[in-house]
Amino acid sequence: VQLQASGGGLVQTGGSLRLSCVASERTFGTYVMGWFHQPPGKDREFVAAISPYGVSTRYADSVKGRFTVSRDNSNTTYLEMNRLKPEDTAVYYCASGLLMTSYQHPYSSWGQGTLVTVSS
Repeated sequence: VQLQASGGGLVQTGGSLRLSCVASERTFGTYVMGWFHQPPGKDREFVAAISPYGVSTRYADSVKGRFTVSRDNSNTTYLEMNRLKPEDTAVYYCASGLLMTSYQHPYSSWGQGTLVTVSS
């Protein structure tokens, strides 16, 4: 599966952004989709995941209540980010896999990343 993430940009604290991740395969709906981010100078870490067909979701504690992951019936996954904070500044990656997990290794395909910058 090839993934293309987009939607990053510069936003002020308290603002919102919606990231999109478009998958190349028609079997996209059978994959778990995850979002990860890598803040400047830090390791990449889990943000959110959504199961096949959107049955269940999972979030990092740091984004619960502010971020929402969703997917449509075609080939796109979304990460709606609200009440953004400067510490949300990072490169955001989407990934696909077969396991609903916050660990990176089970995700076999990764997008190229999109930069989100939250100004204070």
